[in-house]
Amino acid sequence: MAKAMFGAGCFWGVETAFRKLRGVADVSVGYSGGTTENPTYEDVCTGTTGHAEVVMVDYDENRVSYENLLELFWQIHDPTQLNRQGPDTGTQYRSAIFTFDDAQKEIAERSKAMAAEHIRGNRPIATEITPSGPYWRAEDYHQRFEERRMATTARL
Repeated sequence: MAKAMFGAGCFWGVETAFRKLRGVADVSVGYSGGTTENPTYEDVCTGTTGHAEVVMVDYDENRVSYENLLELFWQIHDPTQLNRQGPDTGTQYRSAIFTFDDAQKEIAERSKAMAAEHIRGNRPIATEITPSGPYWRAEDYHQRFEERRMATTARL
């Protein structure tokens, strides 16, 4: 299994999108890119910890490539928005690719350049590409949030 980590706004919808991709074994939501150890959701929401809401994707490289993960990443959010996605604002909602090695960094940079060619209106891509640092798993109530919400709605 290989790992990939992405920030693309609120992690709930991002998690759901990656869970649907064939070859993805698991996805968890959490926080990365900040300075506080073991931050809580409330800490991250203050905007003072430097963390982004992220998804950690465990995937089978024989079934899905890192390039495929990046294709989905570019499709599910607006990478031209700085520190926001839709109505969600703050550095925790920034667009980010956290890489685990030089190969991922190179692939991510190529992918970002290709994505930039397809952006309408010549808006610059705000996505940061950064070496991964500590990943802090979010509280249990954030894991599979959309899936649980849909199940509750279906029962009503």
